Amino acid sequence: MGVLPVDWTHGPNPLTPEERERGERLGLLLREARRGRSMVEVAASAGLSAETLRKIETGRAPTPAFFTVAALALTLGLSMDEIAASCSPVTV
Repeated sequence: MGVLPVDWTHGPNPLTPEERERGERLGLLLREARRGRSMVEVAASAGLSAETLRKIETGRAPTPAFFTVAALALTLGLSMDEIAASCSPVTV
């Protein structure tokens, strides 16, 4: 019996379409909240690498850690409620 390969990019379970969509909404919110500030400046202020922020903003890291989101919220003047509302599932 062979072992099936596992894609560990996002852990043992692949992301659902809803998780991907939520990550895209988070990325859009963060890009808009930067308001012309450079990615490097915002990342440094939040204690992150610019690469990490880039991945979050482009949806390549759609499920960032809570404290990462909290640091970005503080840096960008967003409330956690604003972030939660913008990333909630869209209902029709």
